[in-house]
Amino acid sequence: MKENVYHDQAIRQTELIVSRVLRGGVYLSGAIILLGIFDFYLHLLLGWAQSLEFPHSFSTLIQGLGQGEPLAIVTLGLLVLLATPALRVAVSILAFLVERDRTYVAITLLVFLILMFSIFVVGALLGHSGPTYVHDDTLGFFIAVFLSSLFAGFVGALVGLGGGVFVVPILTLVFKVPFDEAIGASIVSVIATSSGAAAAYVRDRITNLRVGMFLEIATTLGAICGALLTTVLSTSVLFVVFGLVLLISALPLVFRLGEELPEGVQSDALARRLRLASSYPDHRLNREVSYEVTHVPAGFAMMYVAGLISGLLGIGSGTFKVLAMDTAMRLPMKVSTTTSNFMIGVTAAASAGIYFRRGLIDPVIAAPVALGVLLGASLGAIVLTRMSNVWVRKVFVPVIVLVALNMLLRGFGILG
Repeated sequence: MKENVYHDQAIRQTELIVSRVLRGGVYLSGAIILLGIFDFYLHLLLGWAQSLEFPHSFSTLIQGLGQGEPLAIVTLGLLVLLATPALRVAVSILAFLVERDRTYVAITLLVFLILMFSIFVVGALLGHSGPTYVHDDTLGFFIAVFLSSLFAGFVGALVGLGGGVFVVPILTLVFKVPFDEAIGASIVSVIATSSGAAAAYVRDRITNLRVGMFLEIATTLGAICGALLTTVLSTSVLFVVFGLVLLISALPLVFRLGEELPEGVQSDALARRLRLASSYPDHRLNREVSYEVTHVPAGFAMMYVAGLISGLLGIGSGTFKVLAMDTAMRLPMKVSTTTSNFMIGVTAAASAGIYFRRGLIDPVIAAPVALGVLLGASLGAIVLTRMSNVWVRKVFVPVIVLVALNMLLRGFGILG
């Protein structure tokens, strides 16, 4: 009995530590970005000279900070945000050590090593390609992108998406940003959604940390492969395939539209070995909800595909992650969406370093995206805790259909 109490307390301590790391990263990055943006527009207003070249390596970043360049300050804030998921993984290793959970120490360490390989090895090998977009540096542009991203972050937090499915079309169609740089900004939005919403979800014990940590092995590997494929593969075919897969995958959700909680689920052997079954406090039902986890290998395979799509398109692929956990692994819908939010930041971080080293994360574009998504995701996290699983599903299904149609139209060149 005492061992169970100690174990529960250790798990709760892990959740609180992870939540604080995420929250601290969000607050710190937001403050630095705001400082840099204020400095940037102050320079414009007063006519002061400033470099409009943004740093794309750590050496140029340090040089820009030493000269007090506003875009270097904004870039630093963005890098703090991009580093938050990696820091969260590193802290989780220590937290699992405190729990004396050797299995998840090894799993989390593997995820961390994959992230470091992506950031410091793969990114360096691909080299710098440079931006092709002359950005609009007016305050009106900043506000318009900020408000669009606020909406993306709000919806993304509700249904477990990264916001990229909205950010990429808005940036490319409305603001005429090239696709590569829209993906770079979208990756920032994915991490912002994840960090902003997941901090609350982990604190409130809705997220399943063990499911998230284990599946991140698949998503991070997939994200690296996807980011590498962007240099050689046309994305039009992938858009079509992904759109069709989403439409087909939405059918089981339609048939279970009124399902509040999965019934008759028994944990499979791998789920029992990894201790994936858990519970969460459902404020809507006013009780603690226990649940089992099944078909873990199928969910793991789907997560690799989700990571691959994320690296290719910069969208977080939260729709596919939620489908994997809800349809294949049969987690409650709230747990699926919150765990997806928890994971998408790490998936995006695996490719974020690559896009940064290639010079495709423009701070003038990424800064309003990050700030808008952070605020929207925080508001969405508050709303979700007051919704039923049925209503989360009812919001998710139309969104997934719209995402699928968007993918198909882009794949066939109709949306450009």
